Amino acid sequence: MASSPLHLARRMAALEPSATLAMAARAGSMRAAGIDVIDLSVGEPDFPTPEHICRAGAEAIAAGFTKYTPAAGIPALRKAVAEDYTRRTGLAVTPAQVVISNGAKHALHNVFTALLDEGDEVIVPAPFWVSYAELVKLSGGKPVLIETAIEDNFKLRPEALRQAITPRTRLLLICSPSNPTGVVYAPEELAALADVAIEADLAIVADEIYDQLVFDGRTSPSFPTLRPGLEHRTVVVAGVSKTYSMTGWRIGWTIAPEPLSKAIANLQSQETSNPSSIGQHAAVAALTGPQACVTAMRDAFQVRRDVVSHRLRALPGIRLPEIGGAFYAFFDIREPLAAAGHAGISSSLAWCEALLEQQQVALVAGSAFGAEGHVRMSFAASEAQLHAGLDRIAAFLADPTARRG
Repeated sequence: MASSPLHLARRMAALEPSATLAMAARAGSMRAAGIDVIDLSVGEPDFPTPEHICRAGAEAIAAGFTKYTPAAGIPALRKAVAEDYTRRTGLAVTPAQVVISNGAKHALHNVFTALLDEGDEVIVPAPFWVSYAELVKLSGGKPVLIETAIEDNFKLRPEALRQAITPRTRLLLICSPSNPTGVVYAPEELAALADVAIEADLAIVADEIYDQLVFDGRTSPSFPTLRPGLEHRTVVVAGVSKTYSMTGWRIGWTIAPEPLSKAIANLQSQETSNPSSIGQHAAVAALTGPQACVTAMRDAFQVRRDVVSHRLRALPGIRLPEIGGAFYAFFDIREPLAAAGHAGISSSLAWCEALLEQQQVALVAGSAFGAEGHVRMSFAASEAQLHAGLDRIAAFLADPTARRG
């Protein structure tokens, strides 16, 4: 048989699939087969998209807004993003600095493609969201992963950042509130990192997709507000997916200096054209309409955070950082892993696979986030589901070989 000319590019050989989507797909297959699976793997709010936002989407369809839009997004949404950001942060931005994309993941890819040359280094604190390193590699860059410790609440220290910088370092990527840890940097902690970045003349990509999902009265400052002039070296990435429970609407954006925004818009015009016209009109309603829905979801997540934190900390051998935002618990299972060695469970991936098989709970292995020996649990689920899932996790910890029921 002749060999196929359809051989994959080298970049594809190094590309890892999304571990969160893979686990969610596996859990979905088990559910389709009639198995009672509790899926706590995916980072997706379980609330419906608020009614007034859905209504705006329907009205956009009825009004015929179903055609191409400008590649960078409709003027009304770019204006709404700029005004919302200025109102919440105090840092004035213009619509020309905003590019609307097909979700925050696409926004990140745009930024890396626009900024990175082959071999440019991007500093990424670990644990990190599963797509960061892969998107950097796809853009020709090199992710430089800096391990952080649970004793520091998984926060990057300025001295560690300074030590990782080389002549090839181009970007620092920071996410607060964090996926996967739920950790929120204090303003002074981010400012200390900003000082190092300025000293080394680095650009910063600030993933602020969870910036409104913060607990206990915390604030989550936007990175370019921390020091004068940071706005000239920072790209903010955000969107409506988490704040307004609009994951499937696929609307994210970048806020950047105008020359970079023009370049990103040009890139996007060739890649995808515009994001969904209907999603854009719905996002305008999200940003300009009533915000009580955001408060209600945030308060519900805080209650769930309290449940999950209390119960996980009561489990033997489990350690957990302080969860200040988002909707994830990222916990240390190294002690239970050592105890489960007799059952052939020696990695976080094996632990998650065994938990799914034995107790039908889907979590994501910490190795996917650059932190072996840990596990991510989403608490974007009802309290009843969370309690049931935690009961099963407790049973698994007590005997990883016993099957539920």
